[in-house]
Amino acid sequence: MARLDEFAPEHQFNEVHAIRVRAARDRVYRAIKEVTAGEIALFRTLTWIRRLGREGEESILAPPPHEPILGVATRTGFVMLADEPEQEIVIGTVVILPAGAPRPRTAEEFKQIAGPGFAKATMNFRLEDAGDGAVVVSTETRVHATDAQSRRRFRTYWTFIRPGSGILRRMWLRAIRRRAEAPNF
Repeated sequence: MARLDEFAPEHQFNEVHAIRVRAARDRVYRAIKEVTAGEIALFRTLTWIRRLGREGEESILAPPPHEPILGVATRTGFVMLADEPEQEIVIGTVVILPAGAPRPRTAEEFKQIAGPGFAKATMNFRLEDAGDGAVVVSTETRVHATDAQSRRRFRTYWTFIRPGSGILRRMWLRAIRRRAEAPNF
């Protein structure tokens, strides 16, 4: 069972992407942890479009180009939900929350979010042996909205960002593969 299922057993929105990487699991896992926004093709362009050209505080949408993107994410709004070396990494954030509701700071707080007015996004990177010294890295994003109004709000947002999100996720996987397969890594 994927750890993602523990944190996002229900969802109304999702996307899944995968790539085959010819490298040992430990190298692939390390590449996932260390890849930077500067290594992900189109990252700056697509996140600039998502921000509507506005400059913003440091976040996953405006990361320093040479810092590991997962580190930036978990420092600026995402929660590390699970980190099983060479198996799976799961992070999550709340994309819609009621006024005055606190953002979760721990995996347990993230799990306990319930009631109307929330939309929780959960994302993983999972490694599976592909044989012949290769690993398949998959990433899945799931979003669970806790009520009809939050679902409608998120659906509108998802309609516009999903194409760019899919491109970004595929480019992110390619950056992981380049890093893991590099001879000097």
